[in-house]
Amino acid sequence: MSSKLEQLQAMLAPVIESLGYQCWGIEFISQGRHSLLRVYIDHASGILIEDCEAVSRQVSAVLDVEDPISSEYTLEVSSPGMDRPLFTIEQFAKHVGEQVKIKLRSPFDGRRNFQGLLRGVEEQDVVVLVDDHEFLLPIDLIDKANIIPRFD
Repeated sequence: MSSKLEQLQAMLAPVIESLGYQCWGIEFISQGRHSLLRVYIDHASGILIEDCEAVSRQVSAVLDVEDPISSEYTLEVSSPGMDRPLFTIEQFAKHVGEQVKIKLRSPFDGRRNFQGLLRGVEEQDVVVLVDDHEFLLPIDLIDKANIIPRFD
């Protein structure tokens, strides 16, 4: 995780949790002169648009005071959704047995993209079964990971 993401996580997670929500994860996407700060929230009873609005107001207030982002940005608050992104080893462990799509920061075993069955976690590695071959992917190499929703 980059230092900017770590700073934002440390700043925003307590605010989100004080409102009764879980900070599922944060993405900061630099898009030239304008950036996107995406905050994912979760709750045992699910997330409604009103929940996103309430969190957005509080997060905006903190960001206005602390001013951690020097460039222009858009704040987006949403639920993780059915194709939820996975950020932590604990989140991967919680979704063992599901199909996942993983993109790495740099090649591992000659490839950057993996799509398959999440078999488990071992310390700081994610175990994925792709075409009958098991890969142990270091979590530090994972750039983006999502659950592939099943519709059956």
